[in-house]
Amino acid sequence: MAQEIRSLDDLDQAVAGTDAALPESEAPREPVRDEFGRSYATGKRKDAVARVWIRPGSGKVTVNGKEINTYFARPVLQMILRQPFQVAGVEGQFDVQATVKGGGLSGQAGAVKHGVSKALQLYDPSLRAPLKAAGFLTRDSRVVERKKYGRAKARRSFQFSKR
Repeated sequence: MAQEIRSLDDLDQAVAGTDAALPESEAPREPVRDEFGRSYATGKRKDAVARVWIRPGSGKVTVNGKEINTYFARPVLQMILRQPFQVAGVEGQFDVQATVKGGGLSGQAGAVKHGVSKALQLYDPSLRAPLKAAGFLTRDSRVVERKKYGRAKARRSFQFSKR
């Protein structure tokens, strides 16, 4: 039966007896790697979905079988892909292989960035804190609003005519 708690001392004794029953919430995370020493993660942004594998290497990034410079020709998109490595302080230490589907180039770059961030923290759990602080582990859930019936676009009405 449950014991009655009448004072703070009784509460302390009750709590002291349940220490062993509590699960280990601060257990150190284990690295998640496959038999080839790679970590895998899925990144998403708008309608784009990226499958990302990272492994120790020279910093080579391949997206859909092409080099980063040819697939993402705009320097801004290349910068977006490099952000997780800069924040984690591991530039040039990992090779990235990604396959991306859906969306446009900007959404795909964001999806690869999200996937790289998740894969980095799976490969080395100590990198989780800086990546999480920078907001790279959170999926950007903004998507295009759907078009509504009786509207020109999602929210825009048809032009009003008085006569």
